Amino acid sequence: MPYEPGTVWQYEVPTTGSTHLPPDAGYGKALTNQGYGFEVAVADLIDNSIDAGADKIIVHFLRDAKRILTLLVIDNGSGMDEAGLDGAMTVGRRRNYGDSALGMYGTGLKAASLSHAGSLTVVSRNKRSRASGRRLTAEGIEDSFRCDTVDPRYAQELVDRYDGVIEWHGTIVRWDQVRVFETVTTGQSDHFLSKAIARLETHLGLYLHRFLQGGLKLDIAVWDVSSGEGLLGEEVDHIAVEALDPFGYKVPGKAGYPRLFTAPVEGLGDVQLAAHIWPAKSNQAGFRHIGSLAERQGFYFYRNGRLVQAGGWNGLRNPEGHLNLARVAVDLPAHESTVLSLDVKKENVTVTPAFTLGVEEAIDALGQTFQRYISDAENTYREGTKRTEIIRRSVTPPGKGMDPKIKRAIKEELPEKPGEDPIDFVWAPLPRGKFFDLDRESNAVLLNKAFRSDFNDGRRGGSNDAPVTKALLYLLLEDCFGLGRWERGRQDRVDYWNTILLASVGAQQDRRAQSAD
Repeated sequence: MPYEPGTVWQYEVPTTGSTHLPPDAGYGKALTNQGYGFEVAVADLIDNSIDAGADKIIVHFLRDAKRILTLLVIDNGSGMDEAGLDGAMTVGRRRNYGDSALGMYGTGLKAASLSHAGSLTVVSRNKRSRASGRRLTAEGIEDSFRCDTVDPRYAQELVDRYDGVIEWHGTIVRWDQVRVFETVTTGQSDHFLSKAIARLETHLGLYLHRFLQGGLKLDIAVWDVSSGEGLLGEEVDHIAVEALDPFGYKVPGKAGYPRLFTAPVEGLGDVQLAAHIWPAKSNQAGFRHIGSLAERQGFYFYRNGRLVQAGGWNGLRNPEGHLNLARVAVDLPAHESTVLSLDVKKENVTVTPAFTLGVEEAIDALGQTFQRYISDAENTYREGTKRTEIIRRSVTPPGKGMDPKIKRAIKEELPEKPGEDPIDFVWAPLPRGKFFDLDRESNAVLLNKAFRSDFNDGRRGGSNDAPVTKALLYLLLEDCFGLGRWERGRQDRVDYWNTILLASVGAQQDRRAQSAD
């Protein structure tokens, strides 16, 4: 109805028409300043892959002898045709998401990518279309949101390079001019990648742990394009990301847990709270290796199976040491809510007072209150601190060349020496009279390359091959690193280990020859 001036309060602002105002090109600059952390941005790309039905995803770092070149995320999802690519690369376009989708706002691909890279390329194909691609650059967005069309010959070539992942359909996201890569000085690429991949592995293992437990295959690989054979060069590192379950204890810290509490939340209805108590002093990776215990106590919010907040009490109470064992899993409703809202980076949940009031009133099936759970968690922590435990010797951690499952087991069982560079395992040319050698300056165990096929059934091994041999050598040789003066007795030990291991290789070769006959 038309507006009539008067003294009555207007509950709605009256309007007289509307005008369509397209975004100014300067809006594109805002995409580069969204505050995405590197691991959070990569996780956002993987969310898109999962939404596309992918069950195999690779995060691929490409480097040469001097620098880190680019990052790619490759999946075997349903893929897109050219119209789908245009929609995906349209800035500000929000598509319709299903109730089970991980995506929410339609900005993640562009915002996450351009927060870290000067150039975003997406190449894709589905069962009915050929490979095609689009590229967005910071300059192109400022030039009236220009999107470049990728040469279809290159798009097909890129898809063909990853035919082990993409068979009939899939997508490749490529970041170029990655700002953090350009800050890595010559000679520091290995050090940077080692730390960056460790952080990325932890983040993806934690936030996607339910998908990894459900069969998702997610790998992180590094290839050196300046060495080896083939279009991509030689693989120099490969990690299969394992689930880091923040509730994956073997035995609960207190009998009777976990317990399910029901919180009456105004505006949302009943919210289920799965309350867990970890065993005190646990060394499991899902407890101790996902961040500080003070930060990881509290609520773990999930949306459609994807962890979106890992710890924090959201105003219910302050973190304290006595609650380090308390973790509560909460599944968010699939639809958007004014009571529980997720930020655009899918990293934190904002709650209203209605939620915290509902939690304070929560009870379980036996009528026990949520406050009783808090007391149980505190008492379990206090009792655990009274127990004595055997202190194991600190070790230098294993590094490149060791299978991630072994590295995690070592990390859970043995404390790490602070500030020590990890021990790498490298196949290298050595004299036939040596099975291994030590490069103590570079913290590396050198394995004789001539024997590599003997430990891989005659096949070409990957970067994490011969896991049993490397694990045994690590246990034998770990205390040979980080020493001052090199003792004669220690050298004698290394010499006779070499002799015995050479004999074992000879025995294995004889057995293979007999099997061939």
